[in-house]
Amino acid sequence: MKKERNRPIRRKNMGTMDSLIRVIIGAVILIAGVLYESWWGMIGLVPLLTGAVSWCPLYSVFGIRTCRNDLETEV
Repeated sequence: MKKERNRPIRRKNMGTMDSLIRVIIGAVILIAGVLYESWWGMIGLVPLLTGAVSWCPLYSVFGIRTCRNDLETEV
């Protein structure tokens, strides 16, 4: 029998296009930070990580979803 974990279930709240755009923008910001030798490039981690997991905490707070209902999956 499978042991259940006591962790909250997060559901995707970002669609594929939204996630892809965030990953690209995050990568560009990180690369710019490296090229210009600036710590401000670390800001690129936020869109990169939220895009990678397809879940945005601010979307959850405001009830925004950019993914289709029939593709809803647990993260």
